[in-house]
Amino acid sequence: MSRTILVVNGPNLNLLGGRQPEVYGRETLADIEALCHDKAAALGLAVDFRQSNHEGVLVDWVQGARDSHAGLVVNAAAYTHTSVALLDALLAVERPVIEVHLSNIHQRESFRHHSYVSRAARGMICGLGGQGYALALEALARALDQEG
Repeated sequence: MSRTILVVNGPNLNLLGGRQPEVYGRETLADIEALCHDKAAALGLAVDFRQSNHEGVLVDWVQGARDSHAGLVVNAAAYTHTSVALLDALLAVERPVIEVHLSNIHQRESFRHHSYVSRAARGMICGLGGQGYALALEALARALDQEG
């Protein structure tokens, strides 16, 4: 299997850089994608970086990763707190998953404190902005190396 990581980004992340910069920072999604490609290359990985505002599209991408990707980095955004469908897809794909959030979801509104995605993830990185994606790739590289 290739060492390609699927990086899935959920709703409204296409607005990064201009949307609530006091919460999400000034990095754009393109900035984060470039960071991921650079970090992945340094780790001997490749990245397939995607974003959608549509839950079903995210589910389709995750399901498709089962046969084509070694692991997943998931920032499900608002679907983190609502999508059992995305959780079920992540559990079915049987690949290591790291959950990422730009903001610290535990310092925000109480409805953001619960994550369905966490049930399928090996770990969660939150509150570190785009750097969380780089850390997630490091964690996946380590997990893949350990699994052989």
